[in-house]
Order: sequence, then C-alpha cells, then structure tokens
Amino acid sequence: MKRNVKSNGNLKSSLAVLALAILGGTFFSAQRASASSREPVVIPAAVVDQPLSPVKGEQTAVFAGGCFWGIQSVFQHTKGVVSATSGYAGGWTDKPSYDAVSSGKTGHAESVRVVFDPSQISYGTLLKIFFSVAHDPTELNRQGPDVGTQYRSIVIYTSDEQKKTVEAYIDQLNKAHVYPRPIVTQVTAFKSFFAAEAYHQGYAERNPDQPYIAINDAPKVANLRKQFPELYTDKLAAN
Repeated sequence: MKRNVKSNGNLKSSLAVLALAILGGTFFSAQRASASSREPVVIPAAVVDQPLSPVKGEQTAVFAGGCFWGIQSVFQHTKGVVSATSGYAGGWTDKPSYDAVSSGKTGHAESVRVVFDPSQISYGTLLKIFFSVAHDPTELNRQGPDVGTQYRSIVIYTSDEQKKTVEAYIDQLNKAHVYPRPIVTQVTAFKSFFAAEAYHQGYAERNPDQPYIAINDAPKVANLRKQFPELYTDKLAAN
C-alpha cells in the first residue's frame, strides 16, 4: 500500500516506516543499498521520433507510472526539461484532491506534466527515460509497493506526432523483448491535467532521507545519471 501523507507534507505511519522502525537501521541500510544498486533497464532509442527542432520552444508531455514523486524528480534532473509538475490526469473528476485520487475512485492517476524544449531533447528520448529508469511499464495497476489504478502506467499524448511516436516505441520494445513481460502502459489523448497540492511538488528533492524516497525514488535518479550521463543535470527544472 502506498505511503499516506498528511496535508503538511509529513508522512503518517506506514507499513514501510513501521517495518524500518521495528527492524532497525541495519535493515534500512541494506534495503537502501539494494535499491541503489539496482541496474537500470537498457533499452534502444526510439526508431520513430522527431528530430531536434532548429529553434527553441516548448512542448508538453504527460506521464504516469506509480508515485509522482520519483517521476517528477527524474524529469527535473533531465536536460532540456523546462518544468516537471506532479498532478493528476487520466480520470473524470474535476479538481481532484490527493485523498480522492488515492481512493481509486476518480479514474485519475498520479501523473507528471513535463514541459520540454524540443531543440534540446526529443519526445522519443523522454520516452526512453520513462520506460527505462522512471518506472516499470510491465506492472499492471501498481508500481513497486503502490497498488491501485491510480498508480497505473500511462503515456498521455498532446499531439498526433507524440501518439505516433509512443505507439511505435511500445511496439518496438515489445518486439525486441526488452522486458520479460509485455508492456501494459496505456496510451491516451490529453484531456486535462490538475496540478497536485503544493506539498507534493519537489517532494523527493526536499525529503531525500525519507525512507520511501530513499528506497523507491532516489535509485531512479541515480540510474538516470548512470545510464544517461549526457542528459543528467544537477540544475533542477521548475515545478
């Protein structure tokens, strides 16, 4: 079950935190080391992609795949990303709250809106990062310890070009048998995006020693730096 969060951004007691408290610091250190040492999935670049634009600009992409804290952190550390905002998308409820989305009854998933400069990074490269280090696209309606449709894997496209690219890329990865199981990522058109509450924005960066972040999210950024050194930056994109 996903960690619960108080309105002020602090964590309530969760199973993960209770286990760490009971078993002690040695267990936590081992878990953190294990998570940090996980190897990223190596996948090919998208064959169908748009070339880098000759002029600077801004385009928007939306991704969902588990807790938005980690995905936001990954894209905030990606060169060419102007901003990465945690929020809710893919459902039918207007102005959803964190508690409502966590109930699984809004249809929304925890999502991240990524605004990027197509002269610096292509949409296909963002997809490569999303499918390799940001989440596991073969987990259905869950991601790691977080279970429910609000944690499902989705790519929400904002243009026909993005739709063509992501559909071709998923087909490419499945045919290459990159993963031991088929990709279950949904591909859907953009309808709306609702920014999450302020305390969720930049949460992983502000709480690096929080157990959930250290175990589940920090390794994603470490893998971004390892697998994509030319795209990693310490200068955070806006949120």
